[in-house]
Amino acid sequence: MMNMKVRDNEKNVPLWEKFNLTITEAAEYFNIGEKKLRKLTDDNLDCGFAIYNGTKVLINRKKFEEFLNQISSI
Repeated sequence: MMNMKVRDNEKNVPLWEKFNLTITEAAEYFNIGEKKLRKLTDDNLDCGFAIYNGTKVLINRKKFEEFLNQISSI
C-alpha cells in the first residue's frame, strides 16, 4: 500500500525539461527510432551525448541536439 502512495505522488517531468532521456524517451522526443539511437550510441562510444549506467543508456538531451545540428543525415 505504501508503494502506491509514493507512485501517486511522483512528479512527471516533461521531456523537454529533462536533462537526460532514456532511449525510449529520446526516440519520442527527437522522432528517431530506438534502433537507430542504439546504433548511434554503440557505434560512437565517445560521442559525448551518451551516458552509460551498466547496460542502461541515457542520452544527454542538449548535447544530442548539438550533435544533430552538426550533421545532415543519420
